[in-house]
Amino acid sequence: MQSRTRRDFLQNSSVAMASGVLATKFCRPVRAAGSEKVRVGIIGATGKGDYGHGVDVAFTKLPNVEITALADAHEGGREAAKKRTNPKKTYADYRDMFSQEKLDVVAICPRWIDQHHDMILAAAQAGCHVYMEKPFCPTLVECDSAIKELEKKNLKLGIAHVSQYSPVLNVCKSLISHGEIGEVLELRARGKEDARGGGEDLWVLGSHVFGLMRSLAGGSASSCSSVVTKQGHRVTKQDVVTGAEGIGQLAGDNVQARYTFASGAYGHFASRRGMAGSPTRFAIQVFGSKGIIEMESGYLAKGYILRDSSWSPGRSGKSWEPITSAGVGKAENRTDGSYEGGHIAAINDLLDAVKRDRPTKCSADDCRAIVEMIAAVFESHRVGGPVELPLKTRVNPLTLLS
Repeated sequence: MQSRTRRDFLQNSSVAMASGVLATKFCRPVRAAGSEKVRVGIIGATGKGDYGHGVDVAFTKLPNVEITALADAHEGGREAAKKRTNPKKTYADYRDMFSQEKLDVVAICPRWIDQHHDMILAAAQAGCHVYMEKPFCPTLVECDSAIKELEKKNLKLGIAHVSQYSPVLNVCKSLISHGEIGEVLELRARGKEDARGGGEDLWVLGSHVFGLMRSLAGGSASSCSSVVTKQGHRVTKQDVVTGAEGIGQLAGDNVQARYTFASGAYGHFASRRGMAGSPTRFAIQVFGSKGIIEMESGYLAKGYILRDSSWSPGRSGKSWEPITSAGVGKAENRTDGSYEGGHIAAINDLLDAVKRDRPTKCSADDCRAIVEMIAAVFESHRVGGPVELPLKTRVNPLTLLS
């Protein structure tokens, strides 16, 4: 597909983007259009991941956005989405949408991740920036390919790891950097451990906490050591199945993984099917020499700090203190704490990233690093020992089990 001349992006309806870097990388002039809105195309897949967690509707809440077109192969789903989002035109095939429309941003909404790679490539070839449902792509080969296409035109990508855009995360990172819990020793995270516990939980919900783990540990993991079991025995080739939601080859009802980070801290992730807590243990805890910080996944979800070097309130008598976007022990003064609020924050971050030619808060590289942490679990299990990250194996390691 040939590249087309495109308009500037607007951070809002009255401010035009003026980036010489983008103009150079697109190899065509950037013209200002102060009253022009960002033209958005939406891709859904009814019955095959649908529209994610309301990704399509979130775009309708932004004043600087015009829903130009929507594509969905399912006629009934397409009509329902049309009523929700009021696009100017609809298509049965997203490829036709790209060939007929001049778009600035595309929303890749389906939860089924086996479609993500092809949709990202089509968007990149059409010169569109991307906001998408998570996780990124099912294999590192596809992650590499998608990033390569985006980088050719300096295109930005944002993703619905909504915790990454939460101001509560910023407060927690600041507390850690200012030594409020001392030296970070380890980070512990678990999935929901419901019927998806194990390998599926690792993908669907682990991806959220891996994003948080990287942010709170201050960078990417450098190695992984893990074991994956099913009904008490180590997973073998015979245990590999086709996972739900387009995950691809999947195995295990019990995942135990450990990561190393450059800071010297260790990260732990675990998920065991049928072991869900009430309330959920789906969260991450950062253990420091002076205390603990806990964060649940979610946009504007509260955090907590325990200023207790023993990590034992029962012995120390110390209490957990809530963390909000306003700080420790302060009431939350924001009202946008919802999944939709997270989408809106992420989309605004994407538009600002385009305007300023900077990475998004959860960039394509960050998305790949999250997938790499997932793939490393199965690769370490396959080889029977620690593996270094970035991984040399770029295909799904479960396809290589002998």
